[in-house]
Amino acid sequence: MSASRSLFRVTVAGVELAVQVRGDGIPPVLFIHGFPFDHTLWRHQIAALSRWHRIAPDLRGAGTSSVPGSSDGYSVGQYAADLLALLDGLDISQVVVCGQSLGGYIIFELFRRAPTRIRAAILCSTKAAADSAAAKRDRDVMAALAQRDGARAVAEKLVPKLLSRATLEQQPQVVKEVRAMIERAPVAGILGALRALRDRPDSTPLLGQIRVPVLVIAGDDDQIAPAAGMQEMARAIPGARFALITGAGHVAPLEQPLPLSGALGDFLTALS
Repeated sequence: MSASRSLFRVTVAGVELAVQVRGDGIPPVLFIHGFPFDHTLWRHQIAALSRWHRIAPDLRGAGTSSVPGSSDGYSVGQYAADLLALLDGLDISQVVVCGQSLGGYIIFELFRRAPTRIRAAILCSTKAAADSAAAKRDRDVMAALAQRDGARAVAEKLVPKLLSRATLEQQPQVVKEVRAMIERAPVAGILGALRALRDRPDSTPLLGQIRVPVLVIAGDDDQIAPAAGMQEMARAIPGARFALITGAGHVAPLEQPLPLSGALGDFLTALS
């Protein structure tokens, strides 16, 4: 598969992933979107970071990738296996991984499964801890809502929590874009992702074992992965850098694309 192709579909682990690939610079960067989004979450960063080889797939069940019908087909382990197979198909041995929320949980799974494949990591709006009992119940409630009323009901529930107060008040186009991305998410993929989120392992013991450069990025008004917790996570990773994005909630790549892209560019430049 040629890196010159901007968009293609590839079959891995029995599912067809939609993947955007641009550029050919070193190091390659694998962008992993969160829930319930798709690869367009990273559209500003893919456009801005033109010096680097950018790879941005839709995870199974998201965007225009295949949608396994059973929630048994989803886990952070399966997402990670899909991405490793994708990298093998692209003949890429090592990448910088950049993940938002669920994407961060998948990065931790990649560290468990294939640490030598990771050149560096960018953890955006995510957590190391597993879901609490209360959080697991909330996932099940959300799944029931999605199954009963569809993706639009999920968007209604999530958008006020995902975005910062400043975004909700001052950036109606971003609110519209985030809502539309959720509403077009396949319900089966939403259900599978919720199961993967609910059942993910605790990655806290892994933090002190990470030995590659890490950038941790938090929004200053993130209700889901608060900045204080992310800063604590950064302190637990040897040598990790921490960046706070002002005016962002849980969706900083779309809420504050310029400062986020700048932070990513500085980090990637320092790796060269």
